[in-house]
Amino acid sequence: MSWIEIVIEVARSEAEALSDALIEAGALSVSVEDADLGTEAEQPLFGEPGMEPTEAAWEHSRVVALTEAGADQAAMLATAAAACGIDPARLTHVLRPVADQDWVRLTQSQFEPIHIGKNIWVVPSWHDAPDPTALVLELDPGLAFGTGSHPTTRLCMEWLEAHAPVDATVLDYGCGSGILAMVAKKLGAATVLGVDIDPQAITSARENSARNDCAIDYYLPEEFATAGLGQTFDVVVANILSSPLKLMAPMLAGRVAAGGALVLSGVLARQAEEVCAAYAPFIAMTVAAERDGWVALAGRLPATTIASAG
Repeated sequence: MSWIEIVIEVARSEAEALSDALIEAGALSVSVEDADLGTEAEQPLFGEPGMEPTEAAWEHSRVVALTEAGADQAAMLATAAAACGIDPARLTHVLRPVADQDWVRLTQSQFEPIHIGKNIWVVPSWHDAPDPTALVLELDPGLAFGTGSHPTTRLCMEWLEAHAPVDATVLDYGCGSGILAMVAKKLGAATVLGVDIDPQAITSARENSARNDCAIDYYLPEEFATAGLGQTFDVVVANILSSPLKLMAPMLAGRVAAGGALVLSGVLARQAEEVCAAYAPFIAMTVAAERDGWVALAGRLPATTIASAG
């Protein structure tokens, strides 16, 4: 089977409405690109984590609609334009054939094994591990965050490798795919728990842990709070974002056992000082490592607390 793409040049104000109208008119999928991509007029479109742009469009946008080869592309475009109040005669567009190919193989080719730290490999199921003697996690890209490709995930994995939690208890708060929990377990942790607000992440983490022979329990926050799991942990790791990390400072710090460590990431380098300040009343945090503008913060509670004289 082959397809035809309708490639249309539009203004920012028209991109979103035309995209929706093309789907309604029968397009299989629609994407919006920067029409000036690769030129001096190219405009980066991004925001800070949690503050991404609400409109995925550029001043000079290109809408690309995928259609079946046998579809009437001219009629489809005319219908979509009319639905948006746009005169189709003024829309600059071309038709572009898309050859049939093995889309599964093409997608898989984009995901290669990832080497992290000294001895960790994250390997998709369709690849063999480059070093079977290493700490190998079989993990396919999915809907839950955490494949080892993001700098914050790498920073946390490298910290865990450098401070192997042998026989320790570990809490992974904001576990996503479960990758940090699994690393901790494979590094020798005795007990590992994961928590995430997304039920889909919990499902994904459980499946990934079963695939990697890691005995880990996962909970939604409300389950975690009511499951009688009031204990503290030798290591608490949270790879989230700076705003929720600041709000959760009393809770996360309160989960750290005496002599235990707290590791935080999802923090931009320029946000490190304010996050450390939020945790200062509970535990002293410092920048442990930095990568690509992101940092990992780490701190450790005293092994014992000396009672004040009274």
